[in-house]
Amino acid sequence: METNRIRSWGILFVLTLLVVPPLIFSAWAWITLHWAYSTGERAGYIQKISKKGWLCKTWEGELAMANLPGTLPQIFDFSVRDDAVAQQIAQSAGQRVSLTYEEHRGVPTNCFGETGYFITAVHPINDGNPTAAAPAIVPPRQPGNN
Repeated sequence: METNRIRSWGILFVLTLLVVPPLIFSAWAWITLHWAYSTGERAGYIQKISKKGWLCKTWEGELAMANLPGTLPQIFDFSVRDDAVAQQIAQSAGQRVSLTYEEHRGVPTNCFGETGYFITAVHPINDGNPTAAAPAIVPPRQPGNN
């Protein structure tokens, strides 16, 4: 009878070692990914966006923020979890945009993103300059005029 009690405690101990750590890890990951430490906007030029990683493929990008003309831009590294937002950013490469982000601190692994800054939305910025020049209107040639 004593050996059955020891055996049941041993099985309970092993099950606890196998179940509790993954539960703690899952809770930690869920909390850090669903609770934003900070939110904000960053504006600049999309410099790069790529999907990378050996096992966990994540969207990673860079935004070049130039504060004053003639100064070196500050680079803002970011991650994107939503494929649709990543495609919008890819289409805006080289253009001036405003990125809405959430900062998540303490994310347990970089399988969710290499940075703590996750982009949630992208908005193109139009400075009042047309992005494409209007085609020039050339009057038709008059017969006899060269």
